Amino acid sequence: MTRTRTEDELRAIAERASREHADDDAAELMAWAARTFGRSMAVACSMAADTAVTDLASRALPGVDVLFLETGYHFPETEDLRDDLPILQDITLVELRPDQSVAEQDAQYGPRLYERDPNACCRLRKVVPLNRALAGYEAWVTGIRREDNALRAHAGLVEWDESHRMVKLNPIAAWSADELFAYVDTHDVPVNPLLGQGYPSIGCATCTRRVAPGQDPRSGRWAGLTKTECGIHL
Repeated sequence: MTRTRTEDELRAIAERASREHADDDAAELMAWAARTFGRSMAVACSMAADTAVTDLASRALPGVDVLFLETGYHFPETEDLRDDLPILQDITLVELRPDQSVAEQDAQYGPRLYERDPNACCRLRKVVPLNRALAGYEAWVTGIRREDNALRAHAGLVEWDESHRMVKLNPIAAWSADELFAYVDTHDVPVNPLLGQGYPSIGCATCTRRVAPGQDPRSGRWAGLTKTECGIHL
């Protein structure tokens, strides 16, 4: 996959669309994105509740590329959903793998890098492989929502992604958790069963803990640390 538009052209699209599509509902935005970018658009999915976004995208663009970061540290439930999703939705699953296996990383950096330097582990196993994959697309679609945390509170439906030099689409940015799960229920979207078992935000099994009722939904990610993001949205 190679980009056909220049960076200036993509930036202009993002800036114009951020105004013209600021009030679109998620389905309208995905329909516009499918017309505008076609196969040069991909969806990033963590196999949690963001399968609602892959559902939206696949309805607008059947066979859309869905990027999944195979870190080597996922919960079994996450792996199971990854296996099932291409059967249940009209998507093309694209697995992104780090340059090193877990064993190779352990040999170079020592075991449990995620405990000693979680930023480095996320960079090696998530950020680098995603950056490499996104270089071939003009737009990517995420499942971030404004209520996730303070860093995402001002996310637009369409943005210029300065880090990746491409268009970033956040079709459910304005959705509440209730709206998200209403969509899931209405459209029978498969989600990670851990969401109903005390894991409102799901990452690698090594760095994700259950959250008590009423706590910040993302407080189980890198619990006990100030870290709140893996780095792919920074």
